[in-house]
Formats: sequence, C-alpha cells, structure tokens
Amino acid sequence: MQPKIKRVVVPTISKIVFFIILFFIVLGVTKIVLLGQSFMSETGLTPRTVYSLLVGNGIDLPSQDGRTNILLLGIGGGTHDGADLTDTILVLSLDIRNKKMAMISVPRDLWSDTLKDKVNSAYHYGEEKKKGGGLTLAKVIVEDVVGLPIHNALLIDFSGFEEVIDAVGGIDIAVPLGFTDPQFPIAGKEVDSCDGDATFSCRYEAVTFSQGLQHMNGERALVYVRSRHAQGDEGSDFARGRRQQEVFVALLQQVKKPSVWVSLSRARSLFAAFDRATTTDMRVGEIASIGKMMTTMGVGNAKRISFVDLLREPPLWMYGRYTLVPTERFQTIHEYIKSQLE
Repeated sequence: MQPKIKRVVVPTISKIVFFIILFFIVLGVTKIVLLGQSFMSETGLTPRTVYSLLVGNGIDLPSQDGRTNILLLGIGGGTHDGADLTDTILVLSLDIRNKKMAMISVPRDLWSDTLKDKVNSAYHYGEEKKKGGGLTLAKVIVEDVVGLPIHNALLIDFSGFEEVIDAVGGIDIAVPLGFTDPQFPIAGKEVDSCDGDATFSCRYEAVTFSQGLQHMNGERALVYVRSRHAQGDEGSDFARGRRQQEVFVALLQQVKKPSVWVSLSRARSLFAAFDRATTTDMRVGEIASIGKMMTTMGVGNAKRISFVDLLREPPLWMYGRYTLVPTERFQTIHEYIKSQLE
C-alpha cells in the first residue's frame, strides 16, 4: 500500500514577487540596494514581514482611532521658481477596521497662520531649513488644517510622474464636465520675454477636455490635474482637488490590473519610475503593508472629501495676494471632516 503523501501548499516565487511589486507601486518605493541584516533594518522588510504580507495584513502601521493617515504631496519639479511648492495636497485616510478609504483635498491657496504663508509653501520652508525637513513641516501644517494626525508622507515630483503613468499604459478618466483652460503654462517658457509682449501670452497655451471617458497618457493626465484657469466652476479649487483624486484613483486601479505585470521590462521600468519620482518617510515594509491594505479596499468607491464650502476669499489687501481662509474657524473644518469620515 502506497504511503499517503501530505501536500504542502507553498506560495510560488512568482506570487511573492507579484505581491511585493504591487505593494511598492501603489504608494512608491525606496531603493533596495543592500542585503542581509542592514537591508532588513533599513526597509523593515524581513522574512517575517513577507510571510505576514502573504497570509495576513503585514506589519502594524502607526494609527489613531483605527485610522492611518498619509499625506500625499505633488510638486512641479524642475528648476523654475516655485518648483518645490506643492500644487497637490491630499490626505489619504485608511480605515483599518472597516477596510475603507477616504481622500481629503486641501486647497493649495489656504492661508496658514503658522507659516504666515499659504500651506503649499510648507514643504519649501522645511527643506530650506533642513534637508529632509520638508515632509516633517508639511505634515505639521496639514495636521493643523484637517484636525487629524498625519502618520506618514509621500512626495511626488510631477516632472517625473508622467513617466509612471506612461509605464502602466496610461489611465482612464471619466471627465464629468468639459472645460477649456486658456492659460495653461508651457514648460520651459516660464521666464520667456515674449518679445516684449506685456501680457506674456507666449508663456501659455489653451487646453481643452471634453466630457466623457478618456484614456490619458502621462502628459495629458498631468495637464488635467494642474489646470487652474478654466472658466466657470472647473477653474475652482474644488474642481482641481476633485481631478487630483480622480487621477490618483485611476492610477491605483490601473496598477492592480494583471496586464500591467505581464512584461518584466514594464514592471522594471515602473519600479524605477516610481523610485525616481517619489520621496517618502516610510520604509518598504510599511509601504508594502499599506499597499496590501489598499488592495482589499474598494478604491473606486473611496470617499472624497472637500471643505471648500467652508472657505472664503479675503480681500487681497489683507494678505497681499490671493488666498483662502476659513469662513469661521479651523475647528469647524475639523468637525466637518470627522463627521464625513464617520
């Protein structure tokens, strides 16, 4: 009589690689250049962590009241003036217990009494004071705005992020309302004299988006995100924040598709593109754990929160420039955000 052979199911190498790469791509990646103990210490990606990612939820993440809050920042990059001002400010709030996700848009023009400047300058001032201090100061300022603890931050350099979108084959966006922006800045012409033209019209071009489902490459997606001068409601901070959320969700949905990972060269290019375009205070083990958590959440159903209705535009003479301030006080904004999350 043949002895019974007990079958042991072991995760295949391809499955492990698929999971780890997927996690890295969802929220960025730090460089993996070392092996052994130093690698595990730097990244937090130990054999135990990998096993936990495959059969559990990964490592324990910093949280409060069952939520992990991550600040996503986007800068224009390059060498022109304002290259390190954060055009995009989003708070990603992950409900660990109920496996739900919310995105909170923070208008770039919101005034901060702490900075004595707009909130989009926090990263700039932090880096100016100390290399690596940009993320730290930005987290403190945004905490004051939204009334939530910010546990980690991820900075995206838009000058390289379009490469990421191209690496996944582009993204699909359902444009809810068509619009035209007659003054979209042309890269490389920020200081062009325009042959003496007082309006500097040569620095800008008109861009148009039609209503409906559109497939966008990296360049087109970033124009969609950064457009600020459309006529009507689409030129508002609310619309701009909504578009930022749409692109983020579309990218997450795209990287979850198996077709993205069929080609090893594409996966390698995507990995490298994220590495070049992002800076974070998270270790790889934390990024991987957050990535796995997000794969279990309905990304397309993420709650989108905006508080622009609680803001007003003060007279220009008050701050010397266009700004936004609370109609009442920041505590009102805090209470509104908490009510939306609950």
